Amino acid sequence: MFSVSDLSEEQIEVIRAWVAGGAQMAEVQKKLNEEFGFKVTYMDTRFLALDLDLEFASQEERESEPKQEASLIPEKPAAPDGVGEVSATLDQVTRPGAMVSGSLTFSDGVKGIWLIDEMGRPSIDPDQPGYQPTEADLIAFQEKLRVLLDGHF
Repeated sequence: MFSVSDLSEEQIEVIRAWVAGGAQMAEVQKKLNEEFGFKVTYMDTRFLALDLDLEFASQEERESEPKQEASLIPEKPAAPDGVGEVSATLDQVTRPGAMVSGSLTFSDGVKGIWLIDEMGRPSIDPDQPGYQPTEADLIAFQEKLRVLLDGHF
């Protein structure tokens, strides 16, 4: 599993500069591979951001800046208020290849499974192909996961 301890102080400062320059989570993930040779998952990148207390620019802040590149991926519309909250459960019988696993439902109703493999790497597999959960949903899921796993590790 990738961790902050895998990075030098210089690399951490470079990552902070990327985020200060407007890089978002997916860009940081891509640059970690391209510039430092770390092949990390989106979830690893999210945990890294939490560990380093990185503050990504909000959508409004990015829209106020001139756009340098057009995104080829359409943005997911915001879910209406009150649609739901993220929920997660722990499997009674762990899935093969996992230390711990469970199911989850995102705030917009999309369901999926999550697991932490035998190497300690977390992953999420939504039922809907190509689905990308919102950053708020990922944060809420991480909090639910902490509660679920409290005392298991």
